[in-house]
Amino acid sequence: MDRIICVVGPTASGKTKLAVQLAKAYDGEVVSCDSMQIYKHMDIGTAKPTPEEMEGVPHHMIDCVEPGEDFSVGKYVQLADGCVQDILSRGKTAVIAGGTGLYVDSLIAGRTFAPVPQTGKREALEAQLRQEGYRELVLTGIEISGWGHDLKTGETLIDLLEAVSAAAGDMRLRLGSLEPRTVTEDFCRRAAQLPNLCPHFHLSLQSGCDDTLRRMNRRYDTARYYESVELLREYFDDPAVTTDLITGFPEETEEEFETTLEFIQKCAFAQMHVFPYSIRPGTPAAKMDDPVPREEKQKWFDRLCAVQNTVSEELHRQYVGQTLRCLVDGESDDARWPLTARTAGGRLVHCTGDKSAVGEYRAIKITDSNTWALFGELAQ
Repeated sequence: MDRIICVVGPTASGKTKLAVQLAKAYDGEVVSCDSMQIYKHMDIGTAKPTPEEMEGVPHHMIDCVEPGEDFSVGKYVQLADGCVQDILSRGKTAVIAGGTGLYVDSLIAGRTFAPVPQTGKREALEAQLRQEGYRELVLTGIEISGWGHDLKTGETLIDLLEAVSAAAGDMRLRLGSLEPRTVTEDFCRRAAQLPNLCPHFHLSLQSGCDDTLRRMNRRYDTARYYESVELLREYFDDPAVTTDLITGFPEETEEEFETTLEFIQKCAFAQMHVFPYSIRPGTPAAKMDDPVPREEKQKWFDRLCAVQNTVSEELHRQYVGQTLRCLVDGESDDARWPLTARTAGGRLVHCTGDKSAVGEYRAIKITDSNTWALFGELAQ
């Protein structure tokens, strides 16, 4: 049977480093399917391991396009598949690292997989990750809410979460973007029992008006969405619920916009990413009427941001005086606040303290806040 491990994630998320570690642990070679590296003779800087990481681990870059030549997904996958087949024919494990699920799905389609042998290797890899400073695992992907549906075993995302939580030890576990339908009472009840799961849930909304959601072809309405928000707040202590929103979608009216504005105030999100609609040729939305001028959409955008900024500022103010367990994740150029950290809810914290705290969980006393961040000092 084929021995293939896939590492998928966004740009600059550490895929290559993890792929190299997995290749070392499972006698493998890395195949990089990074869409930023498709062109020959170009040094883009992403998806490239350091010389130290390369030591003892062959690394194959799939750069198949000459500058100025049209890119073909078929040609790219064909070359990558040939590389994978060569690795497998030599009895090695192929570790595929890529930010685009399309490539990875094409390379593993139709294959039969055997369980990866454990025999202490998983534990060794966990120890190596901790030694190198990793303190948090993020489960992310194009649609993690659909995890398990293709396995036909009845397992779902919450089963995966429970397994990863048990294996992660003292490392925090954080989820990427979820579909509202994933958040059921069973999901919340079981997830709330996981001691290392961060209570940070990003639920994609896009619009707070049901008519707009129908035109977007979304599989939920505002009632189902709000049910998810309420369930999270019922089962978790101080969960951070964040979201995305598109304003000015084709055929959106002033009345629909006001409905969305009212809904986001009701939800009181910890953070909200707002994007003015921009046309994408070839999509159904591109064929819809779009009578609202760009200037009006900008006004809607500004009003949404103003409402969210007010909510965020008030939520952050409530943390002043509290002491929170945070992961100190880096240094800052601001001499007043030399360290940065993240709460379990994903809130940014600027704090004082020595740089030796980087990579550690520390108690931070929150002394101030603003719309975008918390400020504090390492507790003694």
